Amino acid sequence: MPSLAFLRHGQSQWNLENRFTGWVDVDLTEKGEAEARHSGQLLKESGIAFDACFTSVQTRAIRTLNLALEEMGESWLPVTKDWRLNERHYGGLTGLNKAETAEKHGEEQVHIWRRSYDTPPPPLEDASPFPTLTDRRYDGIETPKSESLKLTLERVQPYWESEIRPRIAEGADLIIAAHGNSLRALVKLLFDVADDEIPKVEIPTGNPLLIELSEDVRVTGARYLDEKRAQSLPRIP
Repeated sequence: MPSLAFLRHGQSQWNLENRFTGWVDVDLTEKGEAEARHSGQLLKESGIAFDACFTSVQTRAIRTLNLALEEMGESWLPVTKDWRLNERHYGGLTGLNKAETAEKHGEEQVHIWRRSYDTPPPPLEDASPFPTLTDRRYDGIETPKSESLKLTLERVQPYWESEIRPRIAEGADLIIAAHGNSLRALVKLLFDVADDEIPKVEIPTGNPLLIELSEDVRVTGARYLDEKRAQSLPRIP
């Protein structure tokens, strides 16, 4: 039966600084690089011969995948990059320190923006120092100015259905290296997690989630490869 590994990018510089990152292209820290390599060791130890990989167009996810593949001795594996696997767009919160944002808007409001399923933050202003509209990797794409988790799922799901799911149905073992929220959206889809429960699901760094699938691409099993750092899994439908 095919296997699917979810690999969240390692710690980025803005993770370290406790800032809302979203679509800003921030690189990994030394710790993030170590987490990526550790993920590669765990994937290698799984014994699965992966066939291909998917990732976003953001550097922290791409480098995490590259470092993991290097550790696995599998750098030759084909990799497809697509913006629809990007992190959730944090809109007007982009670049702000999370603690300072809570002081300005109140912890309750920030918690709603961060953790509700369908409430996006304020939109990114055109005068923002972090524009995505002028980034050439998004030429011809109507980029969002803010996203909730629900909106993130609405762009991730069509890509899953058209590009990734068919590969799994053919029997391919795949790695998806992406972000906390794009992977959370896929977990909601695959595990059929309720709207009010999915914001509570955490996707850890440095600990790949290995999902076993049936021929009709239904989840039959799932486990974190680092058992000592394993987090609770959603119920398997």
